[in-house]
Amino acid sequence: MGRILAIDYGRKRCGIAATDPLQIAANGLPTLRTCDLEAFLKDYCSREAVDEIVIGKPTTLSGEPSESMRYIEPFLNRLRNIMPEMKITLWDERFTSTIAHREMLTGGMKKSRREEKSTADRMAATIILTGYLESRQFRER
Repeated sequence: MGRILAIDYGRKRCGIAATDPLQIAANGLPTLRTCDLEAFLKDYCSREAVDEIVIGKPTTLSGEPSESMRYIEPFLNRLRNIMPEMKITLWDERFTSTIAHREMLTGGMKKSRREEKSTADRMAATIILTGYLESRQFRER
């Protein structure tokens, strides 16, 4: 069994999270510059067994894809070309940034740390992956 990666894709930075090899828990990885994401994924997947990549799908409150999808679609196309055998799943990321900021507040994180955008990106990726894992468990029941 391989890991599952999650990506909170942004125009400048991407939050990354990965499961353990048993796909039980999600852990944040260092936030990357978007321009470094493809090289990171190739390298990571060459070193670790990865079964799936989950990418946050920005969605409006009405459930429609948001304007940000126009930046994600080209990345998805490139990813499918460089990793054609990889399972790629889009996952609704509504409210993940809000949840990440709320978790930082309730966790007592200092203001200077909360203001680091990379921290919120990493937490958002972890929230995306946790939600995906929980939904899989629910579907399997």
